[in-house]
Amino acid sequence: MADTESLRQVVHSRAPLSTWFGIVLLFALFGVIVLAVIGPAPRESDYEQTRAKKRMENLKTSREEAAKALSTYGWIDKNKGIARIPIERAMELTITELAQQKPAPAGPIATPEPQAQPAAPGSVQASPAPAGSPQPSPQAGAAATSPAAPLPSPVAQPSVPVPASPAPAQTPRTF
Repeated sequence: MADTESLRQVVHSRAPLSTWFGIVLLFALFGVIVLAVIGPAPRESDYEQTRAKKRMENLKTSREEAAKALSTYGWIDKNKGIARIPIERAMELTITELAQQKPAPAGPIATPEPQAQPAAPGSVQASPAPAGSPQPSPQAGAAATSPAAPLPSPVAQPSVPVPASPAPAQTPRTF
């Protein structure tokens, strides 16, 4: 029983100051060793400079290869008979080929059929206004169209430009 009490005292007792001092001293010694190993290494490495030189050389060679491919004749696939010609010569050939062709007449432009939706008598069909434009008041829309007059079809109606933002004093247009 005495052994368990002495173990409890050891477990619950505080570590002496010398133990804490020893732990701090070990950490300081470890830091000094790390600085001694890393410290003498040069801070500026020429590694980045050599990488930059290699990248510049690669860029220069790739540009030279591209310039050579664009300005010289050569075989791409000799077995299939595919050759490379200089870009300037290719542009000249393309211009002469296009100059010899007559332009084809333009055919009519196919417009999509308007989708006619039957409207209830007396209702006004209007396309939604863009988000930034002012919305007309319901009284102005009712005054502009009369329920007795039929609405013209959108196909027969000529296109009239409508101002983007009408002034408030303007009267609504009727078509």
